[in-house]
Amino acid sequence: MAHKSGSAPRGLEVRLKTATGRTPASQRWLTRQLNDPFVRAAKAQGYRSRAAFKLEALDDKFGLIKPRSLVLDLGAAPGGWSQVALRRGAARVVGIDLLAVENLDGAIFMSGDFTDPANTAPLLEALGGAPDLVLSDMAPNTTGHAATDHLRIVALAEAALDFALGVLAPGGGFVSKLFQGGAQRDLLVPMKQRFASVRHVKPPASRKESSELYVVATGFRGR
Repeated sequence: MAHKSGSAPRGLEVRLKTATGRTPASQRWLTRQLNDPFVRAAKAQGYRSRAAFKLEALDDKFGLIKPRSLVLDLGAAPGGWSQVALRRGAARVVGIDLLAVENLDGAIFMSGDFTDPANTAPLLEALGGAPDLVLSDMAPNTTGHAATDHLRIVALAEAALDFALGVLAPGGGFVSKLFQGGAQRDLLVPMKQRFASVRHVKPPASRKESSELYVVATGFRGR
């Protein structure tokens, strides 16, 4: 059955056949995965993760991925966002992650830390120029303490923003994951100064119980 981009079909609830050897937490996680329509849709459409539908929804709303654009994917593993960028017309996608990323036709993946200045030149060389769009779907390992987790993801988003401000082409865009909370004000101030538009969005593929949202900045004013 066809469905809109950024949405997923519903199905009957799937139950675990056995819980032997699994902790209660792992049972809950596996049950949620089995019953997640976006997980099933990602598998059906050949996406590497359900997160692909988050970027699809953002692109549908804001037109982020321009034809023949250059896209830089920070924290690219497992590669779902890079897949979306390529499917939607990006000329080239370069990703970087501390984890190894499986090869993807049309994309170049590098292993390393994007905050290491030594990696900036190789990324731009592989991309073939200044990126039109910098993406970050990164999130730190959560501690379970909401305030701490919020501060940690804001710090990660700030690092991604600092990187983007140093490499983006004029008129370019930036997308980063955040958690809801007050600390992102320090992130939004420089974004509003350097971009024509800054907006918050919670895509349909973000789980309702999650505090996850995305900040989308477009119209980079240049350096």
